[in-house]
Amino acid sequence: MNIVIFGLSISSAWGNGHASLLRGLCQALHRQGHRIHFFERDTPYYASHRDAREFDYVQLHLYSDWNEELPRIRSLLIDADVGLVTSYCADGRAACEAVLSANLPRTVFYDMDTPVTLARLEHGESVPYIPENGLGGFDLVLSYTGGQVLQLLRRNLSAKRATTLYGWVDPAVYHRAAIRAEFQADLSYLGTYAADRETALDSLLMDAARRLQSHRFVIGGAMYPAPQSWPANVRHYEHVAPPEHAAFYSSSPLTLNVTRGSMAAMGYCPSGRLFEAAACGTAVLSDWWEGLESFFQPGEEILIATDSADTMTSLTQPRDSLKRVGERARARTLDCHTAAIRAQRLVALIEEPDDERETEGACLSLTKGAL
Repeated sequence: MNIVIFGLSISSAWGNGHASLLRGLCQALHRQGHRIHFFERDTPYYASHRDAREFDYVQLHLYSDWNEELPRIRSLLIDADVGLVTSYCADGRAACEAVLSANLPRTVFYDMDTPVTLARLEHGESVPYIPENGLGGFDLVLSYTGGQVLQLLRRNLSAKRATTLYGWVDPAVYHRAAIRAEFQADLSYLGTYAADRETALDSLLMDAARRLQSHRFVIGGAMYPAPQSWPANVRHYEHVAPPEHAAFYSSSPLTLNVTRGSMAAMGYCPSGRLFEAAACGTAVLSDWWEGLESFFQPGEEILIATDSADTMTSLTQPRDSLKRVGERARARTLDCHTAAIRAQRLVALIEEPDDERETEGACLSLTKGAL
């Protein structure tokens, strides 16, 4: 298929989780024989932190002005089989209009931030990447999260066909790597600052760091308002580029996963970071949300924390125990959560958008029907 995608950014992973995911998905689609064009507005923020400009698996189109780019967009859409728009696309409404007016065989909207989208709508806020009349014009609406959000997409945004395309990992990028001294710690955390993660991060990591002065902690991520106020045993890197992620995860026996509050409230919301860390064979300590057991078995493939006491208990486990948790999580991830698996699902959904089965779940080897 010839697929044209309009998204936030694939050229810069700085301050967003979309880029690494979209790179993995596009590469998997390319390996399966599909052709992909990706349109990204060349914003100053991402331009100043760009870590890739050319890819051998996707044709990147960086543009400064939508109207100037429109002739090329229309030309590519004429020959396209699929037009796909993602959430937070800088010209989301214009891209939706271009896709929906192009008479394509398949039109797809992929909300990679569904709980955030729905929360903003509920609070009466504008969501500039959603058409004013909702998503009813698309053949297929995909959600990065599952559970109750699927019904809300149908009810609140008129989605005719809403289903999940959960996060994934590219095992060629995320795998066990050599320990790097600068990243070495007892507990790591990789994630951009988000206000609705701050309380959980403070409870699960910062409080534990204050109590365990002999332990080392490391955080990678941009936009934290006051990292200089953190405990002295917490080291901070403003940005860890995707090629360094594997070394970052591999340099600690345990890594933390913290879910945005709006997403945790909806459930069935595995982040891409969760799968990426697991693919590196590092034990993951995660906050709890409904449906987590559909992706990893608690206590066996993932550890759960509700407060700093849980974090400290996990940190004091024997390293061999943490290693076994990480190994089991990696096996589950390679069986169920790779970019290749999600790409196959995407293609199947595009080919049969009216298939109403919702039981693809997190993995066919887990309990069906939970999602």
